[in-house]
Amino acid sequence: MTAYLDAAATTRMDPRVAEVVLHWMTEDWGNAGSRTHGWGTRAKRAVQQAREQLARQIGVSSAELIFTSGATESNNIALLGLAPHGERQGRRHIITSAIEHKAVIEPLEHLVSRGFEVDFISPGSSGRVSVEAIQEHLRDDTLLVSLMHVNNETGVIQPVAELADHLRGTATYLHVDAAQGFGKLTEDLRGPIDLISISGHKIGAPKGVGALVIRRRGRDTVPLTPLMYGGGQERKLRPGTLPVPLVAGLAKAAEIFENEHADWWAATAGFRARLVHALRKTQVRFNGDQEHVVPHILNVSFDGVDAEALIVQIKELVAVSTGSACTSASYTPSHVLRGMGLPDNIAANGLRLSWFPDQANELDVDELAAEIAEFQAGTAFLG
Repeated sequence: MTAYLDAAATTRMDPRVAEVVLHWMTEDWGNAGSRTHGWGTRAKRAVQQAREQLARQIGVSSAELIFTSGATESNNIALLGLAPHGERQGRRHIITSAIEHKAVIEPLEHLVSRGFEVDFISPGSSGRVSVEAIQEHLRDDTLLVSLMHVNNETGVIQPVAELADHLRGTATYLHVDAAQGFGKLTEDLRGPIDLISISGHKIGAPKGVGALVIRRRGRDTVPLTPLMYGGGQERKLRPGTLPVPLVAGLAKAAEIFENEHADWWAATAGFRARLVHALRKTQVRFNGDQEHVVPHILNVSFDGVDAEALIVQIKELVAVSTGSACTSASYTPSHVLRGMGLPDNIAANGLRLSWFPDQANELDVDELAAEIAEFQAGTAFLG
């Protein structure tokens, strides 16, 4: 059986989560906005319980968390929703990194077309942006810093908690795309981060649900303007009927991840150690700072090997990708690896291996390494 090593793209829904989702789809199917009968009351209660649970995990009040369709929508609400405030205040400068997900880069590129100035900081070959580099770019008119929690291609952890401490005493807001970090490194998100985007399907929840944390600064809330109108749900920032089954599924997945975190981390790190040991038998480069990475994402380049050709070669053994699921079909050099200053022959041939233990353990890592080494030898011979 082919092992699934593309968990950074999406994960299998946990069967315990699927059971919860099915219940709210087929038994308690009420609209959380209906207040005249039991179905609506039960749905509303389920949403509130989910909101309170997720808020507790991140260390905010339930009033500081809204549900969305996922991290991409949360990013757009945070970035585009803050723009009118920046325009009113004459603060049109934004700082971000060159390795952000397209769900951050593209909204910011849109803001550039509206007259904003965006600094895209390169992290260097480590893939880790320094707090000092961000501080050097801060200005009096800096509206926002947007920095991802965990890079989706390299797994490198960014110093978001430290950055939050530095920015809290300033007028500059901090947004963190935590699509890859929530559940795995939730402790980092409990600091004074103003806006946090969360995705469900990276932790065994259904696709199509996420959240945006809008943390208050004392009595002041982040001045966001809604992108859509109609209905007034979710503090009028995300109108529309709430998908109660997905919301309940997200909460259940987050609960499972919190309760089983230590076991997940140990098993995931154990598989990583075995995989890295096996891959060292090939001519391999590990991309990014390996001292500051989550245990379930590994980005590698193999000397003299075309990544797309290698994926075809090993597809019976393992399912992997060349990078973000949003861009891996484009066959262009990774903007993340390029943003780290890596040469095109590496940036165009990086492979992302990402896993959850229950699917990764099906893989014989020594067999995979032998297959890659043989392919490298054959490529070198043909070359």
